[in-house]
Amino acid sequence: MINVLLVGCGGFFGAALRYLISMRVQAALGPGFPWGTFFVNIAGCLLIGFLSGLFLARSFHPSAGLLLITGVLGGFTTFSSFGLETLNLISTGRVGTALLYAFSSLAAGLFAVWIGRWPFAG
Repeated sequence: MINVLLVGCGGFFGAALRYLISMRVQAALGPGFPWGTFFVNIAGCLLIGFLSGLFLARSFHPSAGLLLITGVLGGFTTFSSFGLETLNLISTGRVGTALLYAFSSLAAGLFAVWIGRWPFAG
């Protein structure tokens, strides 16, 4: 149960940070391109890369990973998890699987959004 609370609390802070940072970046750079989301996704990838490397290099309690990576960064952006999983596939020599995962995630995600919106299309 403590693990669920760690992830939930971290997710709350990550989601709040995502909203605040995304709105600020979008307001600063203006409309026409989703700059806020783009920035948050790339920042999340940078942070998950740093934290996963730090956690591999040093010994941390597993709860720290649940709170910071799964919770905070999961709430901040799941794109960072996607980036880490793809890199892990590549670094273990499964480049074909990584490409399949990346392409199918993008294609299936866009298709799912389209299907989900379809009943409301006019």
